[in-house]
Amino acid sequence: MKDSRPHDLSEQQLGFRRRGAVRWLLPTVLASAGLKAVLAGIFGAYADKRELQSGLPAKIYTHGDDELWFDFVADLGDGFDATYSVASVLAAPELAPGGELRLPRGQVLVMGGDQAYPSASATAYEDRTKGPYRAAFPREGEVEDRPTLFALPGNHDWYDGLTAFLRVFAQSRPVGGWDTEQSRSYFAIQLPQRWWLLAIDTQFDEYIDAPQLAYFQRATAQMREGDAVILCTPKPAWIKAGSGGDARGYDAIRFFERQIVRPAGATVQVMLSGDSHHYARYAEHDGTGQRITSGGGGAYLTATHLLPKTLELPPKTSRVTETDEHTTFDRARTYPSGDRSSRLANGIFRLPWRNPGFWGLTAFLQTVIALLVQFGLASEPQGVFGTLAVWTPAAFAALGTVVGGVLFARLGLERSSFAAGVAGVIHSAAHLALAGFWAVVLYRLEATAAEWVTVAVALVGTPVVVGFVDSLVVGLYLLIACRFGFNTNEVFAGQSIEDYKGFLRLHIDSEGALTIYPIKVPKVCRKWKANPEGAPGTPWLVPADGPIVTELIEQPIEVSRASVAATARV
Repeated sequence: MKDSRPHDLSEQQLGFRRRGAVRWLLPTVLASAGLKAVLAGIFGAYADKRELQSGLPAKIYTHGDDELWFDFVADLGDGFDATYSVASVLAAPELAPGGELRLPRGQVLVMGGDQAYPSASATAYEDRTKGPYRAAFPREGEVEDRPTLFALPGNHDWYDGLTAFLRVFAQSRPVGGWDTEQSRSYFAIQLPQRWWLLAIDTQFDEYIDAPQLAYFQRATAQMREGDAVILCTPKPAWIKAGSGGDARGYDAIRFFERQIVRPAGATVQVMLSGDSHHYARYAEHDGTGQRITSGGGGAYLTATHLLPKTLELPPKTSRVTETDEHTTFDRARTYPSGDRSSRLANGIFRLPWRNPGFWGLTAFLQTVIALLVQFGLASEPQGVFGTLAVWTPAAFAALGTVVGGVLFARLGLERSSFAAGVAGVIHSAAHLALAGFWAVVLYRLEATAAEWVTVAVALVGTPVVVGFVDSLVVGLYLLIACRFGFNTNEVFAGQSIEDYKGFLRLHIDSEGALTIYPIKVPKVCRKWKANPEGAPGTPWLVPADGPIVTELIEQPIEVSRASVAATARV
């Protein structure tokens, strides 16, 4: 920890590097993240860190007496501006999200997954998470009852096998002004008024390991009939399963609820998750249940206009043989709204500027294909073998383009899709047509213009103009494909939208009612200045152009521990 407050925004003064937002369609990022995801899946199957945690302490935590304020934030360790904007709001002693409402800082902060992007490492956690949170709430001066931080790992935290995650969050090392207590990647917290918060680690939607089940069985042994549970999961598996998709992730949640929570006489009233970078609340039809996705802690925004209107749970696709009564959950609110999300999708045409590295990739590929076709057009091969020798490289380049297009269309799809294959072929054909057209232009230009003119046009026009147009072709494809359920993530990942952030502030009062305040940060700050004269514990950096604005996404949601339907406070 630094002995003095920083006087500027340099890495030397802050002790960490302020990172820009991850450009997800940058070839190196895609390749690196993809490789680490594959390796994590392989090694996770043979060396599950959750099972190895059985030798670590297994404490059941208690927070709050008569009442408790606590926060939930997820998907936070991305670009500095977005991450620090949210962190500084979380760290503020009080929030006033419009009107006369005053919300004190949470005594507990729960991070719901993906604390570092694009993959977990000591450097990524320091620069993208610990550093910004330490700067937002520095550990300075004497503070009574410091808030406590708990973290649940998401898929990006698992990419190094959970090694860095456990070092950061499970060794009782503070993160700025927040203390840490947990010793494992999952935890149970006894809250006031017979509420419980249980956070389970399902590692890539796999089974829940035996040591974890034993831990939660010990926790639920302390429950009584009528206790209420807030269940935190790494993914909002209820959305995919409830809309007819893959139910494996939800099956693990359902198994946990049936085998661990219900036998204790408790009820899961609220499920919280991140992973999807937006706010989406589904309310049980004629019931008390709430299913909330709140992944606005810092990562790029994802679409809400493609979310289903209703969910049927448990799903028909479930592999769990026990039958439960089917329950309908209605989409109650999203942030941003569906209409706004649909309009934001059109911004994918900014792809060349938001991801200049991707522009470079399309420029390189178009240059290679155009030169190969140009070589074929300019050659006069003799015989079959001569023709093959001339055109084979271009044919392989075309085949690689088609294969790449099909694989790209299948990103995020869990099952093979003929429609996705067709979309990939059409997408590839557009790129090949552009390359062929440009090759013909160069061929004819060579026949009519000076040689230096042709070379200049080829060297400048191909990467700058054709590469730019080619990246717009990708943008057009993504805009169309997302309407049919393909590449829905990439249409927003390519834009790296940093605004529309948010988190949840929750309160359990002395009467046992849980109130959920969904907080939004409509616009993140992008210009900061040092605050060297600030009081101890105040942010090191403050906005240069006025305070960060916070508002309620919707009216507070009140959930009674008793069997009373959840309602929105007017």
